[in-house]
Amino acid sequence: MTRVVITGMGAVTPLGNDVNTFWQNILGGVSGAGSITRFDAERFRTRIACEVKDFSPEKYLDRNEIKRSDLFTQYALYAASQALEDAGLDLPAMDPFDIGVIWGVGQGGMETFEQEVTNYVTGSYVPRFSPFFVPRLIVNLASGMISMKFGLQGINYTAVSACATSNTALMDAFNYIKMGKAKVFVSGGSEAPITPASIGGFSAMKAMSARNDDPLHACRPYDQDRDGFVMGEGAGALVLEEYEHAKKRGAHIYAELVGAAMTADAYHMTAPHPEGIGASKAMTLALEEAKIAPEDLDYLNPHATSTPIGDISELKAVVAALGDTSNLHISATKSMTGHLLGAAGAIEAIIAIKAINDQVVPPTINVDNLDNAIPKGIHIVTNEPLPRTINAAMSNAFGFGGHNASVVFKKV
Repeated sequence: MTRVVITGMGAVTPLGNDVNTFWQNILGGVSGAGSITRFDAERFRTRIACEVKDFSPEKYLDRNEIKRSDLFTQYALYAASQALEDAGLDLPAMDPFDIGVIWGVGQGGMETFEQEVTNYVTGSYVPRFSPFFVPRLIVNLASGMISMKFGLQGINYTAVSACATSNTALMDAFNYIKMGKAKVFVSGGSEAPITPASIGGFSAMKAMSARNDDPLHACRPYDQDRDGFVMGEGAGALVLEEYEHAKKRGAHIYAELVGAAMTADAYHMTAPHPEGIGASKAMTLALEEAKIAPEDLDYLNPHATSTPIGDISELKAVVAALGDTSNLHISATKSMTGHLLGAAGAIEAIIAIKAINDQVVPPTINVDNLDNAIPKGIHIVTNEPLPRTINAAMSNAFGFGGHNASVVFKKV
């Protein structure tokens, strides 16, 4: 069976706009949270978020790309540029139809939509909309513009499965390479949801933390006093490549993607199944495809958004899927990055891969009192990174609508 490896990575995150800076801040236990600066959030229930800082799209994007794209697409182009640069592919020498883009976006151009509707409502009688309104809004323009920028003419589309989106995109790219439909994919996800409507909508659901006076400690997965997630934004990009193709060109291989699976809870619009039945099955199927025994899984980057129900539901699923968790170490890195929605799985896949490369489990920060409901035998790594042998790592991503997606990486 065709093997699939990771040969390039790129990142735009609340903790840095390149992979190395991002990873060092993750290991350092740095929080990316703060008061919202994108708009006046004074009257909102939630007034904090994990914003991208010091983002200069001009480093990789030209003026027309910036003008024609919403922020989520700019993040996508920036991260994809880094990943392809890192992979060192000789694109002019390759058949462009051998290289595709499968990207992930949950919401799309929220900022564009809100600005255009506001301009219409507050403007003159004659409706005026930007000719770039629709292209900036629709989610598939991220994958489309990546392909245009680099002349990639293979399979191209954007996946949408809420917060499971990036893992969905990675799984699809993985499967297409295994089927011989492509040699290389740029995959991952991006999101730019720190806008009045997006923050207001999630806030109205009481899904987000309201610890506005202490943003650095607001996202606290597994802590007894957690009160919801903190919104994040950014992008993560990975270059997936057929193993023999990568080996032949002497590419640096970060890890092998060995398993991926999706299931549905078929339970509730926004809440996970309380016993994690769908999540458990996704993990089991991903491990089976990876041919990794549950006791040989070393590290899990969980979905763990810091919600009272979701965190425990996922851990129940872990126990159901693995049985013996004595070898497994878990860290919830959303405690530092916030929840990037459709981009979450992409940056967390990068974290899982870096954990394998550096043989270290990053920490979960802001855990003062572990929830008593955490199942016995679960090892949560808190506050400090933990050096240990990591040969196999899993990353989970779950989304509204009951979407569950798990991916498994292995040391090569």
